[in-house]
Amino acid sequence: MDIIVKLAYLVASIMFIIGIKKMNKPATARNGNQISAFGMLIAIVATMVQLDVLSLPEVLICIVIGSAIGYYVSQKVQMTQMPEMVALFNGFGGLASLGVGLSDYWLKSVENGEIVNNITLISILVTILIGGITFTGSYVAFAKLNGRISGNAIVFKGQHWLNFVLLLGACAGGALVLWQQDMIWGIYALLFISLLLGVLVVIPIGGADMPVVISLLNSYSGMAACATGFVLNNYMLIVAGALVGSSGIILTNIMCKGMNRSLLNVVMGGFGQTSTSAITVGGKSNLIVKEVGVEEAAILFDSASSVVIVPGYGMAVAQAQHIIKELMEILLKKNINVRFAIHPVAGRMPGHMNVLLAESNVPYDRLLEPDDIDDDLSNTDIVFVVGANDVVNPAARHDKNSPIYGMPIINADKAKTVIVSKRSMASGYAGIENELFGYPNCLMLFGDAKTTLTKVVNEIKEM
Repeated sequence: MDIIVKLAYLVASIMFIIGIKKMNKPATARNGNQISAFGMLIAIVATMVQLDVLSLPEVLICIVIGSAIGYYVSQKVQMTQMPEMVALFNGFGGLASLGVGLSDYWLKSVENGEIVNNITLISILVTILIGGITFTGSYVAFAKLNGRISGNAIVFKGQHWLNFVLLLGACAGGALVLWQQDMIWGIYALLFISLLLGVLVVIPIGGADMPVVISLLNSYSGMAACATGFVLNNYMLIVAGALVGSSGIILTNIMCKGMNRSLLNVVMGGFGQTSTSAITVGGKSNLIVKEVGVEEAAILFDSASSVVIVPGYGMAVAQAQHIIKELMEILLKKNINVRFAIHPVAGRMPGHMNVLLAESNVPYDRLLEPDDIDDDLSNTDIVFVVGANDVVNPAARHDKNSPIYGMPIINADKAKTVIVSKRSMASGYAGIENELFGYPNCLMLFGDAKTTLTKVVNEIKEM
């Protein structure tokens, strides 16, 4: 039976690796997710067989409850709420690891009075520390994303020094437990500090950095699971946790490059602590913008030979992905080349725009990264910006006082005409004015994206 369990773990590990590999491309991502999920089912069943900790009725009850919750969430959560759901699930992963570490310490050291070897004890301490930070940090990210607390950076004097002192305190509490295992107050101190640190390291991070934070917290949850694997001496948890942790760090690095930021810069406070000279005050804009109506926009689209669509979070809020798919199909029938430029940090989580467009069955080969399309933008008739803001702001190229200076953007302003679908002149998540909106080749199509584009599509159909 032990050999069978180990073989099951090996098969599950291979399926995880294949699944993550397939998630590298939109066309195979869904299949990769299914393979990974089936691998996790194999790992769970193997663990149940090996440990024999629950009876079959108890296992079935847990499966039914978990499946019911998962089904309810999948039906209830809107696509616009996906980022906060991912943040919340990261927190659950951290909480699970935290619970395992605490219970293992309590069972062995407190109830049974066992002498735990140092490797296992260090693993327990690491699990509690990372699990606590992941749990509260993820909940703060969730609250920022769904508006329960301000999405702005919350900073105060001496914040970084306080975090450093608390980290030292956590290390000191862990060292005391290593020195004398029955010092349970050291565990309590470590637990309290880890939960507090999770709050303090996320509140100073502004909303524009949320995609990076979510991928980083995902990595934390993986590292916590990996440490839990050492606590329980479970190879499957070690492998799965290491895969999640390492892939999360790689994704975080990709996101940071997409914003021309260092990971340390994001963690130390994000946009909220950058120069605010370029920030729009009171929502008032000094830009002189040109507005375009539905009929004029339809005429421009109909006369174009190439169109590049740049989606952003506003598209998700308006649920406009399906009408954009219809717009694409109408333009393609008129032999107009239509492509999508997807910025790595568009939306509120990694891959947010890809998920939305995949939901409306936009062909994967039309989804391009900025580097793949940038050279062709100057030859493009229309760049259509739908609910995006900071990722097309030219200030990132030249304004050294701007908090997004140096961030790679989609150079939409190079196109012959730019049409921006937006509800109002409100600033993006970085809290700054977009100078693109005042450019001579930029036209503003105000209104709800779904409603406005439906009218535009109907006008094109009648031409």
